[in-house]
Amino acid sequence: MIAIDHKENLVTVNVLGEFTLADFKEFEELVLYKTKFTGPVRLLFDLREMIGFTVDMAWEEVRFSREHGSDFDRIAVVTDSQWLAWSAWLQQLFVSADLRVFGDETEARTWIEESEQ
Repeated sequence: MIAIDHKENLVTVNVLGEFTLADFKEFEELVLYKTKFTGPVRLLFDLREMIGFTVDMAWEEVRFSREHGSDFDRIAVVTDSQWLAWSAWLQQLFVSADLRVFGDETEARTWIEESEQ
């Protein structure tokens, strides 16, 4: 299950429990809509309460990242898991965004919301 919040060009996603294909499709629809009207978005993904993900969601994430890698300006991933941090760094192969991993949500939010210099 996911909870999504968005304003202007920032999309915040909290993953609670298992991350499924249906959840990812909901995220995709919002990102595609936002990029159509506001350009590249900033993304804050909080994965601290994620307990797992489905294989079909993982494949969709790779496909979406490859096709829409330039749709993101900055991506902040909040996680306590070394495995998820490593996976997030691998995503940099598919996206042109500045991607950073944080253990603290406040630090992630501060970085994602600061204006570009």
